[in-house]
Order: sequence, then C-alpha cells, then structure tokens
Amino acid sequence: MNRKDFLKSLGVLTAGATFLGTGETVKAAGKALGVSADSSATTDPEVDFPVKGLRADVKNGPVKVIIIGAGNRGRTYANYAKKYPECMQIVGVSDIRESRKIATGDKFNVPEEHRFGDWSEVFTVPKFADAVVIATPDDTHYEPCMKALEWGYDVLLEKPVAQSEKECTDIAKQAHKYGHIVAVCHVLRYSPYFRAMYQAIHTGMIGKLISIQHMEPIECRHMAHSYVRGNWRDSKETTPIILAKSCHDLDILRWFVGKHCKSIVADGSLTWFKAENAPEGAPMRCTDGCPHESTCPFSAIDIYVKRKAHLGVFDLKNPKDEAEIMSKISDPSNVWGRCVYHCDNNQPDHFVSEMVFEDGTTAAFSMEAFTPYGGRRTRVMGTTGYIEGDGSTFTLYEFRSNRKIVWDKKMADIPEYKGSGHGGGDMALVCDFVEAVSWQDASKLTSDIDASIESHVMGFRAEKSRLSHKKVDVNVCLLYTYDAADE
Repeated sequence: MNRKDFLKSLGVLTAGATFLGTGETVKAAGKALGVSADSSATTDPEVDFPVKGLRADVKNGPVKVIIIGAGNRGRTYANYAKKYPECMQIVGVSDIRESRKIATGDKFNVPEEHRFGDWSEVFTVPKFADAVVIATPDDTHYEPCMKALEWGYDVLLEKPVAQSEKECTDIAKQAHKYGHIVAVCHVLRYSPYFRAMYQAIHTGMIGKLISIQHMEPIECRHMAHSYVRGNWRDSKETTPIILAKSCHDLDILRWFVGKHCKSIVADGSLTWFKAENAPEGAPMRCTDGCPHESTCPFSAIDIYVKRKAHLGVFDLKNPKDEAEIMSKISDPSNVWGRCVYHCDNNQPDHFVSEMVFEDGTTAAFSMEAFTPYGGRRTRVMGTTGYIEGDGSTFTLYEFRSNRKIVWDKKMADIPEYKGSGHGGGDMALVCDFVEAVSWQDASKLTSDIDASIESHVMGFRAEKSRLSHKKVDVNVCLLYTYDAADE
C-alpha cells in the first residue's frame, strides 16, 4: 500500500467506522488526521479525503430517547441531543436521585409525566420513544435492558453489560428474539485514535498480525477513588475489575485481532490496599487526624479537596468550594473519605492475562493500578511492521524501508469533537447509535451485540482463570448454550 492509500484508509472507513471532520472534504490531511512525521515519515499534506462528522444521518426526524440513569455517563450521552437536536431528542428521564431527575428533565424540557424515579416506572406507561439509554449502576443493567427489549425499545447500554456471563448471554438472546438493536458503550472503538490503529492493522500496513501487548494504566488516584473507596470496589456487587474497568480493552483486542478467542490464562491479586498494609496510627478516615495524610498518595483530602478530582460523585453546589467538599468526605456515611487501607474492597490492584486466538495470534493484557498516568499503551507486532501507541499518538514502523508514520491525534483542532470524552469516542458512539436506530440498521455500529458479549465472556473467563490459577477455554458457542456450571 502506498502512502496515499494509507491516508485514505484512515479517512475513508466503512459504515459505522468513519471518523473526524465535518462531512466535508478536508485538505491538509496530515494536520487534520494528525498524521505527522519526522524526516523519514510518509505524509502527503496535499491529499484530499472525505471524513464523517458527528451529525447523524436520520431518516424521519430526531430519534426519541429515554435516559435511564442520569449520572455522569447518562448526562454525557444525553448532551448529544443539545448539540444536534435535529438528530436526537430526550423525551424521558429516570433516576432515583431527585436532583438528577429534575436537572436532566429541566435541561431537555421533558414533560412531568415522563420524569420517573426507579427505572421500572418507565415501563408502566405505553411506549413513547424509539430507544433507551441505560446508564445505571452495574447491578441494574440486566433487568431494565431485558424489559426495554421486550417493550420494543432499541438500547444503548453502558458497560459492563451485566454482572454474570449468564445475564450477558440472556441479553444477546433477548435482542435476537425481539429483533432490536443493542449497542454496548465500547466508546474506545469510536475514538479516532483506535479507529486509525485498527485501519493500519487491517489494511496490511504491518503485514500479518502476530501478537499484541496492551496495558491499561488505571492511575493510582483513580484506582483509589473508583476501585478501593468507590462504587466498583466490590466485585460481587458490581463486576470483576477486568470487566468493570477493562472490558473496553478486551473489546479492543478482540476487534483488532478479528478472530474468536480460544483460551485465556490470567493472574493478579489485591496486594496493597488492605488493612495489614496500613501505616501505624492510620485512622478509619483521612479526615480523622491521620498522621500520614500529608504524605499519603491516596489521601482523600489531597484527591478531592486539593486536586479537585473525581468530584462528580458528590453533586456539589459549588465544585470550587473546598469547605463543601471537606464536609462531604468528612461525613461518616460518605465512602470516599475512608482510608484506602480500611475499606471493604476486594478488587485486584494488578491483573495480567494472555489470550490465544483462532489463528494463533496472541495478546498479552496488563491492568495496573500503580501508575502516575492513565491512557492505554499498545504495541502491535506484524510480519512487516510494528505499531507503538500511548493512547493519543502512535507510530508505525516499516521494517524494510525503516520509514515511520506517526499518527498524532489533535481533536481540539476539530470543533465538532472538541470536549467529547474518551478521545472523541463518546459523541461518535451516540452518533452511530442514532443512525442505527433511525435506519434500523445495526451495521452502522462498529460491533453488534454478539461481538460485545463475546468480549465480556472473555472477561468472565479471565476472572475464572485468575481465581483458579488455571488456563480456561473461551468457547464462543457458549453465547447461546450457556451452562450454569461455568458461572
């Protein structure tokens, strides 16, 4: 493939897999795509290519959507309707928190009769929308999704899909039974960075794919917030961390390889965040006069009050008011003020796995809590080339020519994508979902429900391997022949 074809492959993708831009022909492809290079790079700034924007192609007016779960993720997806009201309209909202229900309802002018508390209330009135967004906590994905499909709604379902392999496969069966679309929020698939990497792999730029090394650095404070103190600290109440945090990564690996996973072996444990490692004199809460607070990297005071990170969980009146934040984490009923060594957590703080796919391709995945940064790190090995990326930039190396092609994401340069989370993936996902629902064509998505469930099965099997210290088979036929003995 020559350099022009390569650049075109990054800009002209299949339906449901295009990215960037405004729907117009973009000149200066090197800058718009983010393809830059050193003296040996293969970049042609004069290449013209069409790119797809975020305004969905709708058939008969805006797709009508109900938001079930108006927390951070629900509000994020709902915001697409503010930007493109001609494409999507929020007509209902459900949240057990009255403040969130009111705020979202007011923002989108939802009528009072379509503002609900518990999700079950949505299904006490006749069907009044095309689709639902389910962005509730992990343990309330299964029932509302099954009910929504039964009632005739298409579904945008937040990950992870459900809490068990059986529940995941049930959802796949239900989607097929009623013939409705279920799009799982694998937002990384929709980010320009991963789409470009996918295209580089599948257009033969590195020859035959041999193996992948992939790491998700959680970032130490994020780990403390979400998986030690927070909502995902208990694998039994939510899902194992390999799914709660890393189902995106399993999905990306499955997508990149393009083959079914045959087997998986995994290991890892909760090593550090437990009582036996608490420094001497550490109280139950960071706000109780801990003598180590000023030096502890996981201090709640440092994370929330000083750094003002992860404040979305507090529903603050003024996020800049340190006194208000301190009052929240000092409240004995608030889990986020607890010492990380005195929590009821059981999620591993490091997790490693190796997967073998049908054609012999291997993938090694590592989830690590003790890093100062987030953003995935990926290495892709092929027979004629190699790719190395850090979550925003990747470099493709050609063995024979010694040439390098650098892809440098510059989303801020593209107004439509500015502010879209997950590297542009959040809004791109909603765009494709809206199109899929409008045209009743699931092919407009990058993956169907079966592919999403398969990567979840990989996660459950990885957790089974970690706990048993044994290699575990991943049999895709289990998607429709589930055996409770494998739970």
